[in-house]
Amino acid sequence: MVSRVIPVDPFDLVLFGGTGDLARRKILPGLFHRFAVGQMPQDARIICTARSAMDRAAFIELTRSSLLKFASAAKENSSALESFLQTIDYVQVDAAGQDGWDALSKALRPDMVRAFYLSVSPSLFGPIAHKLNNHGIATPQSRIVVEKPFGHDLESAKALNADLRGNFEEHQIYRIDHYLGKETVQNLMALRFANSLWEPLWNSTHVDHVQITVAESLGVEGRGEYYDRSGAMRDMVQNHLMQLLCLTAMEPPSRFTPDAVRDEKVKVIEALEPVDQSDIVRGQYRAQGEEGSYHDHSGNPQSRTESFVAIKVNIGNWRWAGTPFYLRTGKKLRARSSEIAIVFRDPPHMIFPKMEGRRGNAMIIRLQPDEGITLRNTIKEPGPGGFRLTEVSMDMTFADALDQHAEPQDAYERLIMDVIRGDQTLFMRGDEVEAAWAWADPLIEGWQDAGRTPAPYDPGGSGPEDALMLLHREGRRWREIMA
Repeated sequence: MVSRVIPVDPFDLVLFGGTGDLARRKILPGLFHRFAVGQMPQDARIICTARSAMDRAAFIELTRSSLLKFASAAKENSSALESFLQTIDYVQVDAAGQDGWDALSKALRPDMVRAFYLSVSPSLFGPIAHKLNNHGIATPQSRIVVEKPFGHDLESAKALNADLRGNFEEHQIYRIDHYLGKETVQNLMALRFANSLWEPLWNSTHVDHVQITVAESLGVEGRGEYYDRSGAMRDMVQNHLMQLLCLTAMEPPSRFTPDAVRDEKVKVIEALEPVDQSDIVRGQYRAQGEEGSYHDHSGNPQSRTESFVAIKVNIGNWRWAGTPFYLRTGKKLRARSSEIAIVFRDPPHMIFPKMEGRRGNAMIIRLQPDEGITLRNTIKEPGPGGFRLTEVSMDMTFADALDQHAEPQDAYERLIMDVIRGDQTLFMRGDEVEAAWAWADPLIEGWQDAGRTPAPYDPGGSGPEDALMLLHREGRRWREIMA
């Protein structure tokens, strides 16, 4: 099956932070891939900006080397690479000062969709938004894209939203969370709301509990200073895992429109019950062999910042009352793996002999590394000699099922094209961000007030022992993080 590529209209995309790591590794390679398959039109233009003094030719060579390194198709399709480079321009702009804004204004075309991608420090979001408005660069058809973190707490998130809304309307603001661009995350909505098979079972009557895991095998090397100010709660739970929770638990929207979908996500966050500190486990990886510890990588030997967190969450509504959601994320774990596991209740009356180690029915939605869905079922073990039960899995790996073994579309590619189309479905709304912080802040304040040190755990495992007990004490167990 070949994916249909629907071209977008011509546009001008201004990339602030065009020489930065995210631009080089993700944004420009993603745009090139969309260009190479014909979704980005030939007359689209990308205007990259940064403080660095260089001419267009020097920036083109920098971009060429980045694409050859980070975009595999660039090596195979030299003609597409050269054509794509023709769409790129460079303007030196001081985002915090006054230099370069008039030159940027002159570089843009009138009567064209303008998208401003802010791949810069969050401290520059407000100043850039103001200057775009003040210099007449922003138009009613403009869109502004901001990367996380969307604030450090509720107060800073409100201030950031106020800065953005003071210069752009909410329908022009795109708060990008790359997790929402993953194919399987979007398929979660299709699975639930396009099939009559699953939605009747998607509630506390049939679901025992839900596990949401985002495990990473790497540590915080290279970004220790940032991470030590953030921690796993702010870096992952408040945004990425919260989004997965919302999409898993939300009610069916009245229609598939951006605001209808986001209305239902906000309702989930507002229905979250307060979390007791006994339902939170924080951990910090320690040194093992020649591998350094979190303290080594963060440069802070006294740090109490968590590199792992597991939380039991309850949703106070009719659909999910009595069904806990367990969220787990961490650094230096056994493998890089992200999944949502819907674990169903056992039949009300089991007529067969008890099977040792039986785990029951479950639907595992894999987000990475191999996107797909697995259904775990109980069947009779083949062969004579009695009626014995065993478990088998029905696996659907998307690449196999849809005959798509080519390089998968990166989340950034999909989301940037959604910006150009003006589709905000997969982007966070301002009230959604604030609601998530309103839930997260008391949890963070609670463990800070308690002054407890995160539990140490060895790299290459599943996290602290206390995280296992979070489920074991209720007769449940985490799914293994598989390498």
